[in-house]
Formats: sequence, structure tokens, C-alpha cells
Amino acid sequence: MLKGKKIVLGVTGSIAAYKAAFFVRLLVKEQAEVKVIMTNAAKDFITPLTLATVAKNPVLSEFVKGQGGEWNNHVELGLWADAMIIAPASANTIGKMANGLCDNLLLATYLSARCPVFVAPAMDLDMYQHPAVLSNLKKLKTYGNHIIDAQHGELASGLVGTGRLAEPEHLVQQLNDFFDSRHSLSKKKILITAGPTYEAIDPVRFIGNHSTGKMGFAIAEEAANQGAEVILVSGPTHLQTNHPAIKEIKVASGNEMYLASKQEAATSDINILAAAVADYAPKTVANQKIKKKSDDMTLELVKTTDIAKELGKTKRNGQINVGFALETNSEIENAQNKIAAKNFDLIVLNSLNDQGAGFGHDTNKISIIDNQNKIQHFELKSKKEVAKDIIHAIVDKIHS
Repeated sequence: MLKGKKIVLGVTGSIAAYKAAFFVRLLVKEQAEVKVIMTNAAKDFITPLTLATVAKNPVLSEFVKGQGGEWNNHVELGLWADAMIIAPASANTIGKMANGLCDNLLLATYLSARCPVFVAPAMDLDMYQHPAVLSNLKKLKTYGNHIIDAQHGELASGLVGTGRLAEPEHLVQQLNDFFDSRHSLSKKKILITAGPTYEAIDPVRFIGNHSTGKMGFAIAEEAANQGAEVILVSGPTHLQTNHPAIKEIKVASGNEMYLASKQEAATSDINILAAAVADYAPKTVANQKIKKKSDDMTLELVKTTDIAKELGKTKRNGQINVGFALETNSEIENAQNKIAAKNFDLIVLNSLNDQGAGFGHDTNKISIIDNQNKIQHFELKSKKEVAKDIIHAIVDKIHS
């Protein structure tokens, strides 16, 4: 997918700058055209001659080149590129990018770029976890930049932790995946529900569950990365979206989630129902806090609206509904029954019997079952990677 692509690579002052030579070599091997911009600090770690040789293009670092005063036009560079990637990205450069500071050619090109921008951090583990750095990375995401997370391993300081620059092969794969998938969900409107619902007992108490919303939010990010317009209807959660193509609607109760989902599903192409909606809610809600009066208290519950089932009843021709099943026994059978009962095209199954799966984890282990009883099993992965598997299965379903 990188053949003929124009890539601007920014290299900053990090010990990991030596990896840039291997990265450029792989890009050229993929038949991409590469132009390298270095900060002055980067030259302490790798020479411009090395990168110019492997890139087969002069390396740029200054606004004005040579005695004749030839200008390196940062605006033209930003318009020329199909993608810009800063690898390694130091804490210093990340901070400047996040706050619009511009004191070198690399930053001027970044601020002029109209292409997708990828940022691959590299620094010591304590720096990488510093609140200022995390805040700057988060801010870059809100601008629409793609963050390629640092990896875990031995660092130059001798410490072991997260902060290593992603390996060149991984960087190339990220670019390939982006160009391969960027139009796969273009012009699609996707409704995603996420998180728990809180069913009020009184003004201070509620019935809820342990869902954090991590899976639904990860799916929303991946769908947006692949070109979709995403409507994320979220129950109570501390998570926030970082992609400008995601519109979040915050709700609390299952009924609020149903009403919002019903409205958005009327015009959506795909509905992904990842929320853990409470099955029952109190029949009556007290207006004031219930006081302790006896050793026992009886709470009468009534069924909540089954959002998935209701959307299944009104599913239009060509619309795709994706459900979720968290099971503890007879997992496959229960999931298949839900496909039939709720008119799902796909269902994502995970079991609480699998370690690292389900609520609260940063990982998940899933199986995906379609309405033709085709089953795909996946290994335990991060929820970001699981989201990619789910979106890939949906794209396959669209084209099947």
C-alpha cells in the first residue's frame, strides 16, 4: 500500500534516532518516496548523510540551505506529503507540537501539513508516564493525529519499561494498515453504544454493573480511524473520546440509551451494541434518599427495554447490527440464540471464564459469530487490537 506514497519523516533528538535509518530503508523497499527532516538535536544521534543515503533524497534541517540562501519551503513539504510521521518523537517535540510552538523546520512543516500525521514517542519510562507528556499526547489525538504507542522493553537508561520506539517493521505496518483501511468505512454512519447503565433507586443509589466502556470506546476510535462518522452513546464512564469524527451522547439509564439509540439508528448504516445495559430497573424511584428503617428492604424490579431486540425489529435492508454476549456457560449456544432472537448479523462473544476478558480489563479474548454460524476465535489481545478485529469482521460482512 505504500508504493508511490510520499512520506515526510521527522527525526528528533532521541537515542532511538538510529532506528530511523532502518525505518527509511524499509519505506524505500516498499517503493515509497521519503523526505527526511531532522532537528538539530537529532544530528547528535545519527548523521544526515546516513539518512540521505538510505532515503535517496537530501536531508532537510534548516529553513535556508547553503550560502546562496535557497529556502526549504515547509508549506510545500506539508502539501507534498501523503503522510507525515515523527519517529522518534521526543518529549520536547511532542510538547511543542501539542501547543503550536514553532522554532524549527520540522515543527513548521507539521503545522503546515494537510496530510495524516503519525507520532511515535520514544523516551525513558518515567518521562513517558509524566502527566505533562500524557496530556500532550492526548491533545495531539484531539487534533486528529495518530499516536503509535511506545513499546515495553529495555531502555537506554538500563531501566525496563514502556518508552521504546516502536520497531521499524511495526511503524511500516501501521502506515500500511492506515492506507489500506482509511476508506473502508468512508461515508458510513455507525452507532455504537458503550459502558454501563445506571438505574436509579433514589437520588443517591442505583443498580449498575462493572462495565467501564473500554471496549466500546476502542471500537469507536477504530471505526473513526477507518473513515466512519461515529455516534457514540455512552453510559456513565470516565473515558473520553479523542477523535474529531466521534460525536458522543452521554446518557445514564437504559431508557435514555434506548431513546438516543433509536433516534440515531434511523439513519445509521451499522449499529454496534457494546453497552452493558441493565436488564432490570426499579419499578418506582424514590424522590428522596431512602432511610434505613428495618433489617430488610424489598425492591421490586421490572424489565428494561431490550435495545438490541428493538433495533433488530426495525433494521432496514442493508443495515448491519452487531451485538455482544458476555457469558459464563454454554457460551456458543447462548450467543447463537441471541443472533436469532435479536436479528444480529454478527455477535461478539467473550466469556468470564477466560482470564483477562470481560469488564475492567485492558485486554479481551473474543469469538465472532455471524448469522450463518461462521465462528472466528481470537487470542487474548489489547482492546485496541480487538477493536480492529471487530471492525475488520464488519467490513468483511459488508462485502460478503
